[in-house]
Order: sequence, then C-alpha cells, then structure tokens
Amino acid sequence: QGGGRSTLALAAGVLAYALLALLSRDRQFLHDRLCGTRLVDIDFDVADPDSPTLQIAVEVSDNNGASYTVPAVSFTGDVGHGIKPGAGKRITWDAKADWPNQYSSKVRFRVLASDVWLPPRGMSLIPAGIFTMGDARVVGPVHPVDVSAFAIERTEVTAALWNEVRTWALSRGYDLTAGGSWGSDHPIHSVNWFDAVKWCNARSEKAGLVPAYYLDEAKTQIYRSGDKVPFVNWNAGYRLPTEAEWEKAARGGVAGRLYPWADTDEISGDRLNYNIIIGRTTPVGSYPANGYGLRDMAGNVWEWVWDWLEVYPGGLVTDPRGPASGSARVVRGGSWDNGAESCRVASRLTTQPAHRVSTLGFRAVLPQGQP
Repeated sequence: QGGGRSTLALAAGVLAYALLALLSRDRQFLHDRLCGTRLVDIDFDVADPDSPTLQIAVEVSDNNGASYTVPAVSFTGDVGHGIKPGAGKRITWDAKADWPNQYSSKVRFRVLASDVWLPPRGMSLIPAGIFTMGDARVVGPVHPVDVSAFAIERTEVTAALWNEVRTWALSRGYDLTAGGSWGSDHPIHSVNWFDAVKWCNARSEKAGLVPAYYLDEAKTQIYRSGDKVPFVNWNAGYRLPTEAEWEKAARGGVAGRLYPWADTDEISGDRLNYNIIIGRTTPVGSYPANGYGLRDMAGNVWEWVWDWLEVYPGGLVTDPRGPASGSARVVRGGSWDNGAESCRVASRLTTQPAHRVSTLGFRAVLPQGQP
C-alpha cells in the first residue's frame, strides 16, 4: 500500500484529491486487519489555513487507481462533515460489509476534502438561485422560481440500486415492491409514488442519514409501510424532487430551451430514448448529459416528483412544494413510449400515486449539507 505518508493540502474553495499512502509501520497491522475483521485503516494529514472544518470523503479503487468504482460506503472515523484540519487523521473502512469475499493487491484509496459541501458520488449539485419555470409553447404561466441548492442523481434509480436498498429494507419493517426492469443497469420501473417515497427513506436509513418522510407531524414515526401521504423534513435524507427542483435540474442551467440540451430545440434518437424507437428502456446514462451532468432527463422513463398537480402562480415563488392535497401526482420527463411533446422539460403529466407502469420510475435528491 505504499511506504510514505501523504499530506492532503487544500486551498480555500478548491477540491483537492490525494492518493493516501498508509504509514510504513502500519503495513503489518493492515494485513492482519484484512485477514481477520477486514477493517482497513487509512491514515492521512489534511491542511486548510482558512477553514475550521472540512468535508472528507473516500473512494476506493481495485485497479491501482485507474478508476474508483468499488462500492464503498461503510467508513467511520475522520470522514464526513465537520472534520478539523490537522495531522494524524484516520478513516476505517469496513471492507467486509461493502466488498465481501473480494481481495486485491491493487486496492488504492482516494481521499477527497473540501471546504464546501460535496454531493455523494453519482449526484450533481444544483446551485441555488432563480430560474424561469414553464414555457409559453408548452405550459404556463411562465414564472420565476427561487430554488435552494440541492443534489440530484445523475441518472434514474437503477434496478440494481433499488434491489440493494430493498433487500436491506425488507427485514427492517419496509414493504417495498419488487418493481420491474429490463436489466440491472436499466431504470427501475413499475414502482408507484408511495414505493418511491418509502424507498428513499430506506436508502437514508441504510446510509445512516435522518429520513425525510414521517407518519406524524412531530416527525418521530418513520414512514416505512402502507400507502400514506407523509409529513416531510425537507432538510433531511433522500427524497423525491419537487416539481420545481426537477425542472431546474432538467434545464441544465440553460434558459428557454424545449429539451435538456442547450444547442438546439430539435429532438432525435441519438439524444434520448423515446417514441418507441427501441421499445423498452435503455441502460441509464446511455445518452449525452445536460449542463449539470444529468442523463435521461428526457425519455427512458417518466419520473415521479413530490407535488400534487396545481396551476402555476403568476409571480415569483420560493421553493414551491405544491398544494397540501390533491387527486393526482405530477410526473416529468417523458419515456421510451412517448413522443417529442412529452419529453420537453416543461411538459407535465399527472397520474394516480398508486399507479405502477413500465414507463415510470424516479430519481432522488438530497438537500445540501447532508453527510
């Protein structure tokens, strides 16, 4: 694993990467831990002269650092938010939990430090600010919306991720459906609004986060089963995007376009899966990303959002979340089965929250500042 000790230096506001080498004196200790408990210690120093605390994250490679794709999430120690800069920091990775029965001499670790919030891997940070929602060619009234910063998944939730969380959740009081898919790397489909909301809670709990959805206004009873309209802690855990969050993310930082791409208002099969060209879903991320790095914001599957349907207001609104009640939930983005009009970033469709169909899935968001 290397003999020297690396120092991770961080300039203010700049994301720094470092491949951290373990201390020479800890080599045998690391070997013993791997063969027994499979706990791996990662020792490092980190410096930042003008930030009292940092956010620290870790990525793991099994090919000498060519890519960092090992599904590693079980870290303890000097990791997450609120880590003070200094020497002698240690993170412990539970390799047995994340990477069972796997061994390699090519394992490397990359520690990331930032004095600004870093979204989890696979998510993009959508900056706070005002965008124009709606489109006079599609739906109005066109109106300004001020949205707080949040992170959103770069792809729709895959069948693989759905099943990983569902397997964990079924023994912990959740009643999640199996859903459907055309492959593990395809989007999960045939999940209804209640399924998606409960799954977001299960994902939060699995990751050690405070869940977003509750059965009571005091937010003491976590929503895990049944078809309920929950109370929401908007500053906690994974959740469905609001309709405004979804549209802001889909626009990719560009105003006035019909689709998520910035260069044209034309549509074609090399940009999205739509109009029964393929006749089913495609693996997530098969088409070009928008300006925020998000894929399949048009086509593949419709995506659940939080909101009940309502008529748009005429003026500026801040972090709208839709009406308190209604009869149909909004879905966005169009699908493999729909034509061009449904795939416009401003297009809205509604359906019953209990509806399950092979053209409908979702992606999750995470409020800024979550570990």
